[in-house]
Amino acid sequence: MGDVAMLVPAVQVLRASYPELKITVVSKAFHKPIFAAIPDVSFLAAEVKGKHKGILGMCTLAKELKALGVTHLADCHNVLRSKMVRSFMSFSGVKRSKMDKDRAAKKALCKPNNKTWKPLKSSHQRYAEVLGELGFPVDLNQFVPLDRGVIPQAALELLQGWTGKILGIAPYAAFGSKSYSEEQMREVLEQLDQSNELKTLLFGGPSERESLLKLASGLKHVEVVAGLLKFPQELDLISNLDGMLAMDSGNGHLAANFGLPVFTIWGVTHPYLGFAPFGQNETNWLLPDLEKYPAIPTSVYGKDYPSGYENAINSIPSQQVSDLVLKNL
Repeated sequence: MGDVAMLVPAVQVLRASYPELKITVVSKAFHKPIFAAIPDVSFLAAEVKGKHKGILGMCTLAKELKALGVTHLADCHNVLRSKMVRSFMSFSGVKRSKMDKDRAAKKALCKPNNKTWKPLKSSHQRYAEVLGELGFPVDLNQFVPLDRGVIPQAALELLQGWTGKILGIAPYAAFGSKSYSEEQMREVLEQLDQSNELKTLLFGGPSERESLLKLASGLKHVEVVAGLLKFPQELDLISNLDGMLAMDSGNGHLAANFGLPVFTIWGVTHPYLGFAPFGQNETNWLLPDLEKYPAIPTSVYGKDYPSGYENAINSIPSQQVSDLVLKNL
């Protein structure tokens, strides 16, 4: 989901820069709400477990795109499925471009020793380049944050009577090596709660609701949103926050698309790989002790790491996290 959310700035600027274009985003149906706030952008659901499954399914998808009158195809994923669609579309004379993921440079940055230590292009920049290759250059500096939605009723009930600022926190990530420990996250929540300056809302999947309720137990200004809202409603709520604290995960990217300040806690990955939320100052990055854990980043997505690095993220003091949030909000 994070990769998809990072496409939003490029699509928003494309829409604003070329009003004559008919734009269709193709992705899994679950991702449709991510683009709903961009006017005049259509969405085609890729049913990769249904009619679009396998080679024949990708052929069907290509035919559906041809039926829409597609003349230009931007492959912003460049994986097996999208490569097949690109190939099928080539027979119709469709102009095509593909994302350069620069896997070699990312691999060099993830070497345990003698790293090529420099920031790589962000995914946002790479998406913009794909569009530029099709003849539609976009200037990401022209990005306008997405409009706020209407706060869902279920969230209003949690916020009843609160007139101060609201912080969202997404404590979990796809891998444990990218998730702050529950003990230290509890310390962060306690420190924020004691300030009496913020209402904190905890985000996560429905299956994480019980663990988040335990994490928030006994704290006056902390509420759990996970499991209460559908995804479109959750986006509406995020759009009305004053800030988001997240791991290296999709929630940070979703919040950044609404122009929120996003504070990110990093484990065995690193912003230099190109996955930092859009438009955020480097001072919003919270990194582990890189002298103690010099092999970071150990992998692009945080799945692989040397023994002993599973807790690298916890070398970030909880007070540093809460201080950063309170200073900026």
